[in-house]
Amino acid sequence: MQIAPSDHWDGRHFHNVHDRTEKTFRDVWRWRRTSRAIPWPPSVEDAPQPAPRRLPAGRIGATFIGHASFLIQLGGRCILVDPVWSERASPLTFAGPRRVRAPGQRLEDLPGCDLLLVSHNHYDHLDLPTLREVRRRWSPPAITGLANARHLAKAGIQAATELDWWQSTEMAGLRITYVPAQHFSARTLFDRNCSLWGGFVIQSGDATVYFAGDSGWCPHFAEIAARFPRIDLALLPIGAYEPRFFMRTQHMDPGEAVEAHRALGARRSIGMHFGTFAGLTDEAIEGPEAWLAEARAAAGLAEEAFTTLPFGASLDLAETPR
Repeated sequence: MQIAPSDHWDGRHFHNVHDRTEKTFRDVWRWRRTSRAIPWPPSVEDAPQPAPRRLPAGRIGATFIGHASFLIQLGGRCILVDPVWSERASPLTFAGPRRVRAPGQRLEDLPGCDLLLVSHNHYDHLDLPTLREVRRRWSPPAITGLANARHLAKAGIQAATELDWWQSTEMAGLRITYVPAQHFSARTLFDRNCSLWGGFVIQSGDATVYFAGDSGWCPHFAEIAARFPRIDLALLPIGAYEPRFFMRTQHMDPGEAVEAHRALGARRSIGMHFGTFAGLTDEAIEGPEAWLAEARAAAGLAEEAFTTLPFGASLDLAETPR
């Protein structure tokens, strides 16, 4: 793989521009030795939600499947982002972070998939069994970050388009731009930061949706706003933030997510990356949503400006003229 030298590629590994995320075994040992993880319930039953319908052009839709998995609708197209329907976010079926909540919608009840987006290669975002089923049902074109197509190929998804930060492509009638995130990548002990991580800006006409992927707080939110001055809907992570000494550089807490919402100038934001997989973080299962409500109030934001969706629920917004 030939990648041109850049401010985030040294010829062997990718890295963050604004802050480093590298952790040592000493950091991991400190976390495990001092952990005060708040136990999660073994399972949570959510109220069933109506299956999403395909929206016409002129509407913006988002269906929250769970964790960071969404069905986004824009320009009359259905876009699956970081779909994970498996029981565990793990390479193993018998160990690793386990779901306490079932996916909010069944894959077979979705109105289709015209485009697949995968933000990075962590197991809670890139799940091979789910990707195989997505390919079998719809065979959508796929877009991901640099050096990630090889992972998608293991699910039978051939010729996925790889993008570097700030690169754009036209696909399925949409314009997709891969944008920076403050995070890292790894699927084994030996491939850390060998593939790129990021988020997506999805555009159809004048309408814009931003999916942040995984990210710590960083100046790149203002950089994204400068290039995309009107974001109709932002999907921002609010969970997996404890302990802060370990998580700070790669996962925002809800207070930082509110600051990201303000830096982006988003019309509306929806919180994600919380309340799904036990074992990813030390905070209580209800912690992210409670803190988000407090941070939103402290910032003087209306509730609808930045909230969460019930698991399986859908948001339907009208596109508004510029």
